[in-house]
Amino acid sequence: MVGRAREERVARPPYSALSHLECARCGAGYDATRVQGLCSCGSPLLARYDLSQAAQADRADIARRPPDLWRYHELLPVSAAARVVSLGEGMTPLLAMPRLGRALGVPRLLMKDEGLIPTGTFKARGASVGVSRAAELGVAGLAMATNGNAGAAWAAYAARAGLPSLVVMAAGAPAINRAECRAAGAELRVPGGGIAEAGRLVAAEVPGRPGYQDVSTLKEPYRIEGKKTMGFEIAEQLGWRLPDVIIYPTGGGVGIIGIYKALRELRELGWIGPRLPRLVAVQATGCAPIVRAFASGAAESEPWPDPRTVAFGITVPKALGDFLVLDALYATGGTAVAVADEALLADQRTVVRLEGTLVCPEGAACVTAVRELRASGWLSGDEEVVLLNTGTGLKYPHTLPHGAPAPAP
Repeated sequence: MVGRAREERVARPPYSALSHLECARCGAGYDATRVQGLCSCGSPLLARYDLSQAAQADRADIARRPPDLWRYHELLPVSAAARVVSLGEGMTPLLAMPRLGRALGVPRLLMKDEGLIPTGTFKARGASVGVSRAAELGVAGLAMATNGNAGAAWAAYAARAGLPSLVVMAAGAPAINRAECRAAGAELRVPGGGIAEAGRLVAAEVPGRPGYQDVSTLKEPYRIEGKKTMGFEIAEQLGWRLPDVIIYPTGGGVGIIGIYKALRELRELGWIGPRLPRLVAVQATGCAPIVRAFASGAAESEPWPDPRTVAFGITVPKALGDFLVLDALYATGGTAVAVADEALLADQRTVVRLEGTLVCPEGAACVTAVRELRASGWLSGDEEVVLLNTGTGLKYPHTLPHGAPAPAP
């Protein structure tokens, strides 16, 4: 019996089926056992898995695991449970929104509510997986440029892992994000200007810090792996089927890229059918490079001049992974929509009045997008639609003026 138990332990499949990294643009392969940044061509690297190995688990195995994002560990890059840096992230609610759906003319409306995740935004997913893998590979510290919420999340998970962090934040980021970083012990800098200026400072700073890694958006391969678990969860929460449409607020684009990657992996495993949902990227009219590129059929976007929107998390004038976002939209028959600040702020109040959920401005932008897509006929009203609320509205108290009445739906 002892010999048999030892043999079973040896035969047990590994925790992760990670095999290598691959350039998203040129296809070059990279060693996943070493710290990696961008491809030599300047493009992001994507984690690839031995799906035959991952398939040794099945959907029944997944269902028996704890309700967090690490239940999908075969398709995540960390080699062992003991290496995971976690605050209990994942498996956020997929809520029916019947009153809001009726008001918008889309009665089968659902909302994936990331406002209930640690640190209050979906950024915790990427931070948990990214910090876990960075710590496993032996980095000495983490540095990143951020519009706010990502910096707060990575600072928290770096603290959890015992790693120092440098967070360079865009000047207009919500004050709460600065406070979160300081509370977690991050070295915080706010040099003035937007995310592009913050990125330049990080790029200049990291070479002088031995062992530090630049973990800004898509400059390391593993943030996207955390974000893709939203796609896994949507499929599992719907009984391993998919909705007709998924609507996502898009700045750097990691969320929509990740969801598309997740659904393709599930399809290859045979855990879902061949049809994928139409993906919709939502931006603000004050910063809409993806929308403009999609409208012209372009393969990538051009930098947006003077980007401005109250939905600060999507204020990204030129995303490093813009070509991946556009690929996902074209491949799924999706679209890209820009909405006005005034409209999304009105819909933020409508959501809390009708459904009791205080969504962030970026999540409210998705509600406005549903409204506009239904009005234009792109949505017929019969579809099952999932929109993503990427964070809690409590981080944006200035968007809900005291005494402001909720508008009629």
